[in-house]
Amino acid sequence: MADPSPSGKDWGARTILFVFSWLKAKMPTRTAMANNRYLKPIAHRFLRSDLWRFTRRSVPRGVALGMLAAFLIPVGQIFGAVFLALPIRANVPIAALTTFITNPLTYPFWIAVANQVGKFALRIDALTLSQPLNNHMSSEFGVWLSWFVREAGVTAFGFLLLAIVFAAFGYVISSFGWRWWTARKWRNRIRKMTVDSDNNGE
Repeated sequence: MADPSPSGKDWGARTILFVFSWLKAKMPTRTAMANNRYLKPIAHRFLRSDLWRFTRRSVPRGVALGMLAAFLIPVGQIFGAVFLALPIRANVPIAALTTFITNPLTYPFWIAVANQVGKFALRIDALTLSQPLNNHMSSEFGVWLSWFVREAGVTAFGFLLLAIVFAAFGYVISSFGWRWWTARKWRNRIRKMTVDSDNNGE
C-alpha cells in the first residue's frame, strides 16, 4: 500500500507554490502605488512597463534590492526601494513587497538580531572603545550615553551585515525559484499539449 504522506519533493513544491501564491496576493498594484502620495512625484518613472515585467533578471534584482532597502533604510523603505529600482531595472512590485520583511511589528526583533550579529562580528566585548567616554563622564548619564553610542554603532553594523546576507541569499533563492517556476510551467504546457494530441489522435 502506497504511503499517503507527501514526499519531500512534493512538500517542497507545495511550499514554493504557497510562497508564490502568497506573494501574488500581497503584490502591490500599479494603481495603488501610483496613487500613493509619497510616490506620486516619481510615478511617471517607476510605472514604466519594463519595471513591472517578471523576468529572470528583474525578479532576483527586485528581491535583493528590497532586502537592502528593508534593512538599511529605517523609514520609507518602499519609497527607497522603488527609487533605487529605476537605475538597476529591478522589478518594482517585488522590490516593494520584499521590504515588508521589516515592519513596525518585526522591527524590534530585527534590532535585537542586528545587535547580536554586530557584537559577534566585531567582538565588541573585547574592545575598549567606550572607556574614554567613561573616564570623562563618570555620571550615570555619561555611562548611559557611552552604552548607547556603542550599542547603536554595533546595531547599525549588524543591520549592514543582515542587508548584505539577506540580499545575497534572496537573489540566489529567487533565481532558483524563478527557474523552477518557469520549468514547471513549461512541463505543464508540454504535458497538456501531449494529452491534447493523444486525444485528437483517437
